[in-house]
Amino acid sequence: MSTRRKFIQKSALIGAGTAIAPNLTYSMFDTGQNSKLNVGLIGVGLRGTNHLQNLLLRKDVNVTAVCDVDPSRITLVKDLISKAGGKVPKTFGKNDLDYRNLLELKEVDAVIISTPWLWHTRMTVDAMKAGKYAGVEVSASNTMEECWDLVNTHEQTGTHMMILENVNYRRDIMAVLNMVKQNVFGELVHFRCGYQHDLRHVKFNDGKTAYGKGVEFGEKGISESKWRTEHSVKRNADVYPTHGLGPIAVMADINRGNRFVSMTSHATKAIGLHNYVVDVGGEDHPNAKVKFKQGDVITTTIDTASGETIIITHDCNLPRPYSLGFRVQGANGLWENDGSRIYVEGQSEQAHRWDADTEWLKKYDHPLWQKYGEYALDAGHGGMDFFVLNSFVESAKANIAPPLDAYDAAAWSAVTPLSEISIANNGEPQDFPDFTRGMWIKRKPYKWIKETY
Repeated sequence: MSTRRKFIQKSALIGAGTAIAPNLTYSMFDTGQNSKLNVGLIGVGLRGTNHLQNLLLRKDVNVTAVCDVDPSRITLVKDLISKAGGKVPKTFGKNDLDYRNLLELKEVDAVIISTPWLWHTRMTVDAMKAGKYAGVEVSASNTMEECWDLVNTHEQTGTHMMILENVNYRRDIMAVLNMVKQNVFGELVHFRCGYQHDLRHVKFNDGKTAYGKGVEFGEKGISESKWRTEHSVKRNADVYPTHGLGPIAVMADINRGNRFVSMTSHATKAIGLHNYVVDVGGEDHPNAKVKFKQGDVITTTIDTASGETIIITHDCNLPRPYSLGFRVQGANGLWENDGSRIYVEGQSEQAHRWDADTEWLKKYDHPLWQKYGEYALDAGHGGMDFFVLNSFVESAKANIAPPLDAYDAAAWSAVTPLSEISIANNGEPQDFPDFTRGMWIKRKPYKWIKETY
């Protein structure tokens, strides 16, 4: 039994906080029956199953319903729940809209949506209309209309939703956020971020060849290759901005005293996916004739109301090591994720010379990671999955606004449709909608660091 499982099953933990919700203390392992949250899962592929496995370690959650159109995934999760000692959940999946029957259940308080991107907004909207607290995987929306749908439905129903951006909870990100809040870098000026991840093996996979060697997608693909690759075929846009932009938006107080004002995007030629198909499947493979629309490297620059700039890079179709490319720069210094380096004027060991960021990150380690990090490490993605799920569950139990809310989901996801328009018009600047309708001026930033954590 893992350390985390032992900890969760045997410990009562009080006052841990939600990592970024300001005025909330709680017991994440409260065993009182009345405190249990009944959760339904919509979509139990690899990501949804990861959420399930973490939920099954909690004493304050019942997984009461599951929906997926793949019967094999339903069988798998029922087995996982049974082995964990849970009751058999109600199951749905007879067609694409069967999730709506799950939403009608009284024994479901909240739902976690881990489906293909095109379903994220419509399922989240339906969940809020049904009065269910919704957690949705990234990105939350594909179009500008969908971004407004999230905000409008939240405001009309009063029901909350949270975008489950796990990178906001990464250990180094939370340490750097701590530095930002303690003014280590001085007044903020510039940020860089992105999603730079070789996903060619994800976008082409038929399940019959060795991992990373398939060249099929769509109906012949498996897992994400069934749906994700189609976006590269049909859209020239940054289709996955939130892993980089989410953490930066919080550091920059977006929607809480600051906002995105305008943006412009540019795309390179599209050769990476074609070359991959030819290299792996040969020039005669049918997919070698596919014309991919998405540029291999897409660069977006955002201006904010407070005068910062943010550069976002999407780079998923070429060979490269993984990186989110973070850079946080202020009047007094900067941190760069690539190279794991930092420089703070007057505090670094040598003038105009980088410090390794190891000691800095250790010094400013977030209190939650200091206290509970060892129990989170096997939760997935280095432990950040533990904290993002915990924040969702505790916000849903208290029925309060989550730390990453509908306005955040809309603003971060809007980069996709706006980048598509900008690229199609030779980099023409696009005005950024104010999804808060002016309320960003008075909304207060979350107090990420509290001694009560």
